[in-house]
Amino acid sequence: MKFFVTIYQDEDGIFIAECPSIPGCISQGKTMREAEKNIQKAIRECMQVRAAKGMPLTVTVRQIEVQL
Repeated sequence: MKFFVTIYQDEDGIFIAECPSIPGCISQGKTMREAEKNIQKAIRECMQVRAAKGMPLTVTVRQIEVQL
């Protein structure tokens, strides 16, 4: 399966990775590459837990436009 993830660097220099389509699925790493590897593992683990609990594996993620 393919997922969109967000990766950004926090104020301490740590890279934070999140998967918007899986609530609470977040990880981190010292480098962007490490954060990406860690979020892949977190996605697998989150999906296993959600499946075991009978929860939907993902939620709907949509792109919307906001006028500023």
